[in-house]
Amino acid sequence: MDFPQYKSEINNNGFAVIDAVYSQDEIDQIAEIIDRTDSDSATFRKSKDLFAIRQFLKEVPNVTEVLFNQKLKNVINSVFGEDYFPIKSIYFDKPGNSNWFVAYHQDLTISVNQKAEIENYGPWTVKQNQFAVQPPVEVLENIFTIRIHLDDTDENNGALKVVPKSHLKKIYRPETIDWNKETEVSCNVPKGGIMIMKPLLLHSSARTVNNINRRVIHIEFSSLQLPTQLQWAEKLTVN
Repeated sequence: MDFPQYKSEINNNGFAVIDAVYSQDEIDQIAEIIDRTDSDSATFRKSKDLFAIRQFLKEVPNVTEVLFNQKLKNVINSVFGEDYFPIKSIYFDKPGNSNWFVAYHQDLTISVNQKAEIENYGPWTVKQNQFAVQPPVEVLENIFTIRIHLDDTDENNGALKVVPKSHLKKIYRPETIDWNKETEVSCNVPKGGIMIMKPLLLHSSARTVNNINRRVIHIEFSSLQLPTQLQWAEKLTVN
């Protein structure tokens, strides 16, 4: 793996795609563990267009060993840094007939253990008993997101579309995008590959048109400690 190249792509463009992080056997193991999980928890969201598991690593702890294989650990340590740890995780299963789509946005909130009055932290929201808050932009700039793809994903089944370099513009409102100046890229990822992105990168996801499922595990990483009143809601130590 060309770690310096991936790091450069992420710093300059806001994203990178790395193929073959997982074997077919590892993908099958991950899928089997997910399929065996009791889906009645409040953190599970089920509809005809989407199946999602919030706090994924907490809800499906048995997946951790196979998910954090040596290749992924090498990526985290070499591209992010050895002091980075998971802070948020979600599993998405977008069915092949899904009409679900997400408009252009940045990921502007973090998940924390409680609500507290702290300067420059806000606004606050609560989803399924999970507190989320928009932190100072410096906190967001420290975060890396890894999207692990359990299916081949392209523009026909909801691959992320991104605006390269938009992560360098701090808070960038989607309604202000000037398409005469900006470009759009489809981040196609083969099964077993990963996409790394910065949360401030403008990204969207279109409807599925080819009847092929898209299963993705989304994990966010940080190396920061939050103000003393707050803790990361899903902080996990991965050896």
